[in-house]
Amino acid sequence: MTGDPRTILVLGGARSGKSRHAQALAEARSPARVFIATAEAADAEMHARIAQHRADRDATWRTVEAAIALPEAIRAHGAGGDVVLVDCLTLWLSNLLLAEMDLEAAGAALLDATAAATAPIVFVSNEVGFGIVPDNALARRFRDAAGRLNQRLAAQCDATDLVVAGIPLRISPR
Repeated sequence: MTGDPRTILVLGGARSGKSRHAQALAEARSPARVFIATAEAADAEMHARIAQHRADRDATWRTVEAAIALPEAIRAHGAGGDVVLVDCLTLWLSNLLLAEMDLEAAGAALLDATAAATAPIVFVSNEVGFGIVPDNALARRFRDAAGRLNQRLAAQCDATDLVVAGIPLRISPR
């Protein structure tokens, strides 16, 4: 592969620095930027997290909310010259799971939208498989679905970065 990868998956644990790394990757690509946010502010703590993420981005970013309709948002914004940053896939997956949607079909739609896009796209996702086995069926279903989605997207993306303690490591140029 020559040049910059068009699609990059950034994986890491909670508070690992993955969002900061993904933002830096996107900002290095283009002055025209779209941030696709999948989080919903269901409580005060999440509202504060979202506000901090917004404060970390300057006015060159346009924010698009896509708690459920992520493939549609990528189709709408991934055809232009703007770089697209999706943060994060595990929150999107949680939203789908709680809405009792078909996770496999949603994942396939995400992969199709990504393949059809021409813009650079940086995805952020949690690597949840490093921890203990969850003690309940819903949490295990989420962990398994996140692992499968990360594998499917990593296989399609041009590069995958793992961020640990704020240190990014390119683990796969495809």
